[in-house]
Amino acid sequence: MKSENGTSARAAQGHFSLSHDDWGRLVLIDDQGRRYIGVDPVRAFPITHPTRWISICDAEGREVVAIESLDKLAPTIRQTLEEELALREFIPVIGRIVRVSTDSFPSDWDVNTDRGPIRFTVDNEEDIRRLGPSRVMITDARRLRYQVRDVGALDSHSRRLLERFL
Repeated sequence: MKSENGTSARAAQGHFSLSHDDWGRLVLIDDQGRRYIGVDPVRAFPITHPTRWISICDAEGREVVAIESLDKLAPTIRQTLEEELALREFIPVIGRIVRVSTDSFPSDWDVNTDRGPIRFTVDNEEDIRRLGPSRVMITDARRLRYQVRDVGALDSHSRRLLERFL
């Protein structure tokens, strides 16, 4: 089946097409020709496996299509899904830690991210956790998440500040 922009794909539940309607809503047409308006893509494992197991859910939150891997999709559908997922997931990436107020909790952090500089508060040690050997997730007092993709890629000052909490 072809979508309005001429693309189609095969997922775990069969063929489907994906496009935006005139109002900017994401529309999925399944292999039976059913049209789902206002669908949302959701990652099952957003940090550890960002390109695997994506669900496309209808407006009521029910899964319509399960995608095992974005690598198996047509490039235009993959691009559409990745753009939609980026809008849905707001996880700034920390590139530099400028200052941490104290070695205890709560502590105020001044950091530079891919979205600009920000100051946030970390309430307790459970809010700073490793996700593998070099990735770290920091959750602030408002429950917003920040990611350090590679601790080794940080400058030495930033690494020293972060290592005090790991």
